[in-house]
This record gives sequence, C-alpha cells and structure tokens, in this order.
Amino acid sequence: MTIRKSTAMIAAITMLAVGACAKKAPDTLPPAPEGTGTDTGTSTGIIPGSQEDFLASVGAMGDRIFFGFDQYNIDAEDMATLRTQAQWLQRNPAVRVTLEGHADERGTRDYNIALGERRANAAKNYLSSLGIDPSRINVISYGKERPAELGSTEEAYARNRRAVTVVIGR
Repeated sequence: MTIRKSTAMIAAITMLAVGACAKKAPDTLPPAPEGTGTDTGTSTGIIPGSQEDFLASVGAMGDRIFFGFDQYNIDAEDMATLRTQAQWLQRNPAVRVTLEGHADERGTRDYNIALGERRANAAKNYLSSLGIDPSRINVISYGKERPAELGSTEEAYARNRRAVTVVIGR
C-alpha cells in the first residue's frame, strides 16, 4: 500500500470515528430546574414578582392612585386600589417597590416636589397599615416633571395628580 492510500484510509477512519461520537440536540429541551432564574412559573411567560406580573394582577391602571387638587389624602377608591397592591405584595414578600409621587403643572417646582412626596408617603403609610413592611417601599417625588398627560386641561391635571407603584426587584 502506498503512503498516500494509507493516509487517506486513516483520514477516513478518523472522520467516521469523530462523526459517530457527535451528539444531536434533542427536539425539545426538558424544563429548567427550579430556582435557576430561567423558569417563568406561568404559561404566559410572565416572571412572578416582575412589573408585568404586578400589572397583570392589579390591572392596567391598578398601579396608580389619584388625588384631588392640592390634596394627598387617601380616599375609598384609593384604599381599594392599595388593598389590591398589598395583596400582591403579600404574595411576593421578596419584592421591593418604589412609590412615585406626581403633581400637575400648576404651582412652583419646589411646592410640587413636596406635594408629590406627601402623596407617595400617604400611599406608603396606607400600604404599611395593611401589613407591608415599610422597608420594602421607597418613595420618590417627581413633582410636575413627569406628566402622564400633556396639556393644561382639568382632565390632564387630574391624570397627573397621582402616586404610581413601580416594582424595582427583589
């Protein structure tokens, strides 16, 4: 046998041996082990304890409460919304949230920052009264700097006088 033929035979045998050892990926993968961070917990793909999970539980507008002009008191409608938020927070004890306080465009910047803070703190205090640990709740005021709706109408003002609950993680 020539050297050329034996080199070709060795190369062919090596290729066959390597090809036989290759593994084909399965058509479907098994589920990830629990606690690895890759399990979604739901068939919708929503991660439990996430902002999406929060909004799915409390409703599209259930993340916010609204206030009257120059007010920061919690009314009956706000209490119902905050009770729903508290129930979700009780089911997700490792989750932390930020309560954002907002005001409409009327008034000075400093006044509206203070008013937004009073609104966010009023919501925090009510959630705390429902058994939510206050250390899980951060408060920030944006005053009139982040309007939900632009415009100088009563409707726009009403939508901008709010406190919004945002999930910030675990």
